[in-house]
Amino acid sequence: MQKQTKAMADVFGMALEDYQNGRYTEDIKTFSSLDEEDVIPVPYLFRTFDEMPKIEQKALKLAKGKVLDIGAGAGSHSLYLQEKGMDVTALDNSEGAITVCKDRGIKSTVLNNVLDYSTEKYDTLLLLMNGIGLAGKLKDLSPFLQHLTSLLRPNGQILLDSSDIVYMFEQDDDGGYWIPDDGTYYGEVEFEMEYKKQKSKPFDWVYVDINTLQNACESNGFNCELIISGEHYDYLARLTLKEY
Repeated sequence: MQKQTKAMADVFGMALEDYQNGRYTEDIKTFSSLDEEDVIPVPYLFRTFDEMPKIEQKALKLAKGKVLDIGAGAGSHSLYLQEKGMDVTALDNSEGAITVCKDRGIKSTVLNNVLDYSTEKYDTLLLLMNGIGLAGKLKDLSPFLQHLTSLLRPNGQILLDSSDIVYMFEQDDDGGYWIPDDGTYYGEVEFEMEYKKQKSKPFDWVYVDINTLQNACESNGFNCELIISGEHYDYLARLTLKEY
């Protein structure tokens, strides 16, 4: 999500703060260029480890060393790692999200867009809940990966999940999919959020299928290992820098 102007509400952060402070009455509505209205259930953002999907559980078990949780949201992943005694920092560009992370007891937080952050280096970068989507568009995936490189310590790793959203397109009798040939990657989506009648600024998000991710990694000096596939076109991947 891009930085909000003062006139444009941090609707994601507002929803998190309301839930944290016992004011939960509704969920976040989402509107996208691909689908009709959907919702993000706010309680789900506060889930425990046992309530997380297997992909997220696996990623947290693979986390090592000093960890940066990028797009931390309510901080559920950071909180679990911190409780395990790990050195973890929760990063988000939502002021409300970072307030909630602090309220939940997360010791190290950063309020910033990851592309504007370069203060420290880490052994593990976490990009969960389709976190690679922060790249925005496919053409921006390479520069996004290059920036992540600058945040990695030697022998560091990036753990990310994403989805192949080809299933959202119409399928023909031969099993193929009818994808619009308009020159854009089918995983690019524009989103808008709404909470308590306040709307976010529209923002770009990209869902990256594993083959496209592997190609991007090859071009940017990364090994890309498919760790686990989920139940619905989703997957967890581990990226490590190639040794030359």
